[in-house]
Amino acid sequence: MKTIFSRVRFNAKQVTVMVVFALLASLAQLAAPSLVSMMIDGVSDNNQNMIIYLAVAMIILSVVACITNIVSTNLAAKLTARFSADLRKEVFHKVQSFSASEMDKFGTASLITRTTTDVTVIQSFLIMLFRIGLLAPMMAVIGLILSVATTGKLALVLAIAVPLLIVLVAAILIRASIHSAKLRKKIDNINKLFLETLEGVRVIRAFNKQDNEIGRFDEANKDATDVSRKSIAMSGMMMPVVYFLFGITSVGAMLVGSVMVARNTFDVSALVAATQYINMILIAIIMLAVVVGMFPDAYACMHRIAEVLETETSIKDSTKETPAKTCRGTVEFRDVAFSYPGADEPVIKGISFVSKPGETTAIIGRTGCGKSSIVKLIPRLYDTSVGDVLVDGVNVKKYKLSELRDLIGYVPQKNVLFSGDIAENLNFGNESGSDAEWQEACRIACADEFVAKKDGTFHYQVSQGGTNFSGGQRQRLAIARAVMKKSEVYIFDDSFSALDMKTDRQLRQNLKESMGESTMIVVAQRVSTIMDATRIIVLENGEAVGIGTHKELLRSCRLYREIAEIQLGKEEVEHELESV
Repeated sequence: MKTIFSRVRFNAKQVTVMVVFALLASLAQLAAPSLVSMMIDGVSDNNQNMIIYLAVAMIILSVVACITNIVSTNLAAKLTARFSADLRKEVFHKVQSFSASEMDKFGTASLITRTTTDVTVIQSFLIMLFRIGLLAPMMAVIGLILSVATTGKLALVLAIAVPLLIVLVAAILIRASIHSAKLRKKIDNINKLFLETLEGVRVIRAFNKQDNEIGRFDEANKDATDVSRKSIAMSGMMMPVVYFLFGITSVGAMLVGSVMVARNTFDVSALVAATQYINMILIAIIMLAVVVGMFPDAYACMHRIAEVLETETSIKDSTKETPAKTCRGTVEFRDVAFSYPGADEPVIKGISFVSKPGETTAIIGRTGCGKSSIVKLIPRLYDTSVGDVLVDGVNVKKYKLSELRDLIGYVPQKNVLFSGDIAENLNFGNESGSDAEWQEACRIACADEFVAKKDGTFHYQVSQGGTNFSGGQRQRLAIARAVMKKSEVYIFDDSFSALDMKTDRQLRQNLKESMGESTMIVVAQRVSTIMDATRIIVLENGEAVGIGTHKELLRSCRLYREIAEIQLGKEEVEHELESV
């Protein structure tokens, strides 16, 4: 809670005004029993004028209570809406600063839940706290003071009831809080399974695994239901307990009061006022119990959001000025090793190479050998465990992150398009991109042919995730987006896998002609994609088992030759070797 309220603050003036109006509403409502008592005395004395004056006063107080309640409720709504908006913004900004390690730690489903559902739960609790949580204690305290002042010893009935009620409610809340924290984790698991199912729906249907997925979801849903049932049952005990004590206290007050009236030590009018005050105090406590009953869920959500806000990103901006660059468009790895958080062994180790302006460095190897992990170290999506990565002669850790990433055009392995139109997606690479630049970027990426056929061309709407484009089209648009950036270094992480051979060849030719002195790092699965690269790094189990040109590696690297023979054919490889 401290973490959240230290980052997101309420407007002090609005809170003060709201408290003042809540106090006025409490006073207006609590004045009624005293006026009723005086009215009963007026009836006994047959004082018509007093009765009329008191009736008018009660009407005025009712209007005041109504207006002040409306004002305080509106202020509460504004304050909580602003608070939740600011809290969502804080969480979103924090997540934007996370490295891939922190994203892996929390998971997509959990971060979505924390930013949406958890914030909504906190907002609901706060608005109830401001509307009822402020009003109820005021009514209870002021009512207790007035009750003691007007009814004397009869108010002592509350001295037994209120402490007992507080103890029982506290015990219930502690148990409910434990179940609420467990329930949040179960909901995260449901969201994770649901997200996996939505993303993998085609695979699930292709393998006829719908029943399996339904079974997994039902099991997770049952776990959440069991915890939810326990949480609701525990919280549900609160109101019966409160109402039971309410009834016992009311009966006790009436019994004591009737005995005092029978002994002529107490007036009937005072007894009526006393019972009304006691009822109002108990009702205020019941209202407060409703708010307190919401606290376990809200506290669990606050704790989860605080976890996000308190998490320090493992990749931070350099606090010093970036050193002078000793070269331009150069990428260098110096004996680099890298392990994913929690992994037993490094995924890459001992990687060293230099890629200079105008050169293309390709990385190939079996699946899972660490190809993508290497290129993720260049824009600092992850940081090296051992060794250094340099861009333009400067260690990437000494750059400001924004400055480093401005130098790099990156096409990730999973191509993501954003909702909007094609032009907006292309402008991710260049915010001031023009129509001519869009056309040139699409020409280079071989995307111009299908873009031209779309209604509105560059203003054709892209659905969420780019699902209204094929895999190859998404890939080419992602490449065009990177080309728009006009960077010193381009990283293509298996970015040609969805292209046919002809388009692949044409796109690579276009890139070679247009990139000029830019450096290209290419991760590929196909030998045909990287045959013309300046150097090819062959990976096996995270280590470079061969570095050289295509023809050099055919002679010197067993693994590269095996891959080439499988993809190009043994006869083609032998023919190339003979021609060396």
